[in-house]
Amino acid sequence: MQWLAVGLAGVVGAVAGPESVEVSPDRSSGVYRVGDEVRWTVTWTDETRPAPASVDYVFKRGGATEVASGTVDFAAGVARLESKFAAPNTMLLEVSWREGEETFKDQGGAVAAPEQIGLAVEAPADFDAWWAEKIAELAAVPMHPRLAVKETAVPGVAYGLITMDNIRGSEIHGQWAKPSGGEALPALLRVQWAGVYGLNPAWVTERAAAGWLTLNILPHDLPIDETEAYYAEQRAGPLQDYFGQGNEDRETSYFLRMYLSCYRAVEYLKSRPDWDGRTIVVTGTSQGGQQTFVTAGLHPDVTAGLALVPAGADFNGTVAGRAVGFPFWPTMSEGKDAAAVAAAGGYFDIVNFAARIKCPMLVGVGLRDTVCPPVGIFAAVNQLKPYHELVILPTSGHQNENGSQDA
Repeated sequence: MQWLAVGLAGVVGAVAGPESVEVSPDRSSGVYRVGDEVRWTVTWTDETRPAPASVDYVFKRGGATEVASGTVDFAAGVARLESKFAAPNTMLLEVSWREGEETFKDQGGAVAAPEQIGLAVEAPADFDAWWAEKIAELAAVPMHPRLAVKETAVPGVAYGLITMDNIRGSEIHGQWAKPSGGEALPALLRVQWAGVYGLNPAWVTERAAAGWLTLNILPHDLPIDETEAYYAEQRAGPLQDYFGQGNEDRETSYFLRMYLSCYRAVEYLKSRPDWDGRTIVVTGTSQGGQQTFVTAGLHPDVTAGLALVPAGADFNGTVAGRAVGFPFWPTMSEGKDAAAVAAAGGYFDIVNFAARIKCPMLVGVGLRDTVCPPVGIFAAVNQLKPYHELVILPTSGHQNENGSQDA
């Protein structure tokens, strides 16, 4: 495996409010060894306003376990703090300050011995057998692809919509594009980040123009080209907090049909006469990265996966004192059987799919990410057996602030 630590210059954006604070460890890579001290610098970067008199800080091991906190003088616009790594783990330094009635926050991240971060809990004993049953359930449903050709302004590209059947009466909705008249094409499956929204034709036509047979599927059983008002109604109604729906049981989790839709998408690409018979790449960001790990882990014919800040890692990371990010199941168990939620989580956690991946993977992880905390992503990557590259993005949160994910 190759580990790439990318040191990026630039301001670290504030979580809320003005981009006025930079939180930096003393190594631009953000990568340390066990036993190393980390010297942090908190800097006020807004030259138009004076710095607050003080800032509050808290160190969180694994992004969750508080190991130190306090308040430091910040009148000069600079504060210096220290932490130490006692074991392989990540460290998040959060700072906060008040401006009038508002409180603002920012953070910086670091990691020690990332290649040694292991699982919080083991995979369920029947993980493989259960997923084999689910794939068999899917196989019993005819694919029945329905294609509609649509116009596109991209020269030399054919474009259209697709609907396929999925388990339990549900459907898969997406879009496809390819070079006009192209044959023997490499295939690309694009899977989507979290939320309820439509699909942009450019997400397939741009790759088709570069020579790819491209398929892009929606994670929901919804049409892909409705109005924003339609998706807003879905977000506020039946799909509100969809990622926690049914999470007490592996058979009812919202992710079951989503994961199987990815498997079926690969099967569809394989069925096309214009596929080259060799290359199937899957890629996505956040929830799309989650689906990328799952698709590569479930389907042996995926030849490469590219996942940026993947979600779905460490569903049960709280057991190890780690921060658990999207889909936030530990915090979505109110009024439910928490033990049942934890048990179901093992079947949808990308750390368990990672161990079953047989193709090369390229994964990007942000050390400041609190939506998809890096500690779980490191644990997932460490389960990968084929060649893979991990790009550590030291100044990246979940979004590409100030080009922090450009690498």
